[in-house]
Amino acid sequence: MITVDTDSFFAIVVVAAVASVTVAAVPKKYAPPVVVLELMLGIVIGPEILGLAHTDDFVNFFSNLGLGMLFFFAGYEIDFERIKGKPMKLGALGWLLSVALAYGIGGALAAAGVVVSFLYTGSAMATTAIGTLIPILRDSGELKTRFGTYLLAAGGAGEFGPILLVTLVLSTANPLHEAAILLAFVALALFLALGSVRYAWRGWPALERTFESSSQLAVRITVVLVFGLVLLAGTLGLDVLLGGFVAGMITRLALKGQELQVFESKLTAVGFGFFVPFFFITSGIEFDLAALGSVGAMLKLVMFFGLFLVVRGTPAMLLYRGVLNTRDRAALAFYSATELPLVVAITTIATETGHMKTSTAAGLVGAAMLSTLVFPFVGLALRKRSEADGVAPAAVAA
Repeated sequence: MITVDTDSFFAIVVVAAVASVTVAAVPKKYAPPVVVLELMLGIVIGPEILGLAHTDDFVNFFSNLGLGMLFFFAGYEIDFERIKGKPMKLGALGWLLSVALAYGIGGALAAAGVVVSFLYTGSAMATTAIGTLIPILRDSGELKTRFGTYLLAAGGAGEFGPILLVTLVLSTANPLHEAAILLAFVALALFLALGSVRYAWRGWPALERTFESSSQLAVRITVVLVFGLVLLAGTLGLDVLLGGFVAGMITRLALKGQELQVFESKLTAVGFGFFVPFFFITSGIEFDLAALGSVGAMLKLVMFFGLFLVVRGTPAMLLYRGVLNTRDRAALAFYSATELPLVVAITTIATETGHMKTSTAAGLVGAAMLSTLVFPFVGLALRKRSEADGVAPAAVAA
């Protein structure tokens, strides 16, 4: 029987509301990403400062559901029809280049005794928090722009690629066994996707009629799909991130061509209004603030903050010269170097298995928090300068 720490649960709910109110009260151009506030406030109410909240099985359950919903939105925003061709090719090549850079740098740090494992440290550096960026990009209107197409492709590769690394390599001792299970999971996901694409449009009018009723059938079906695939992935020994991400892609494919504004607003309310904040606040509560208090950890934080930009920004500056102007490439570099959820997931796995020092984990997570707080604002500023200058970008090649 699960015991419930009602005080901690209520503290998390209050912090989620406080973070939202704070962001709403600050002028839009100065407002920090709400996820960063949730993490920081989670640290404040956690056991190392105020001691108002602690994690237990019940809180961790909701945190995992929030993580699944976060990656659902990441998968949902990847419109393959939109990013196919050059954007997808450049995104994939860019991530592979980032992995090569990250493992090379990680190997040098491991050889110098700075980190324990180049594999875990490098994998953490080669990520992009596209799920975290999506609310920022949506609010700024970037998702509908040509630049947004390239960013979605780059960010999708920077999130899906590391999820596969976590699933096949980092969280298992038997990659071949996990690969076989993954293939079975993908086959089932493809079957669901094809069935959804074929039949969803027939029932869409009926689903639309439930948007303003108490049944909310479309939302409930989506929630079943998300948590069902998360449960299946967990049962098969795969990472729950994969289940949420695939559920998002299936939903996007199934509802292709439908009017989705009302539906998306309701999903956003369910996900970002309740479930997703649990993940970030809980991550803050569990953050090892004491480990970050050492000089070594602080130096690692500064180092990783710069390395994020080197690892994920270099491909943006090198590979996109034919399609984006200089400022847009720089903006893409800063957006791509925004990291958080997968850094938390990878460092958690690494510390539990003894492949990462607590100071390294604290430095990586601290740098990821700082990247989420700083890099999107730099990207936004560069994009505004680019649009103000009226620089005509090169045409998109198919």
